[in-house]
Amino acid sequence: MRILQSVASGLLGVTAYKGGLGTAALGTLLHFFIAVVAAGVYYAASRKLGVLVRQPVLSGVLYGVLVYLFMNHVVLPLSAVPKRPFVLSMAAVMVVIHMICVGLPIALVVSRSRDTR
Repeated sequence: MRILQSVASGLLGVTAYKGGLGTAALGTLLHFFIAVVAAGVYYAASRKLGVLVRQPVLSGVLYGVLVYLFMNHVVLPLSAVPKRPFVLSMAAVMVVIHMICVGLPIALVVSRSRDTR
């Protein structure tokens, strides 16, 4: 629940941690919204850049890095999320998670759906 509240804190700030299941639900919705937007951006880019479909593993891994960088250097600084110090080991883990759990699945699904047409 705390992780989902941390997502909601992007809109609500530290009060998100006091909101119980309501702010956890908001965090869930925001998380899925962000994921759908990330997938939509990749899909739209794949319509112009065929390499994203032809090389989904490499493209997906790189896209995961780009999503991480965009979220941490554009979205989070503009949000109400409480600021935390930079920790290199945590950043490295988060980059790998975004590569494997965000970029790669998006690229593989887009590649598979584009191949079947």
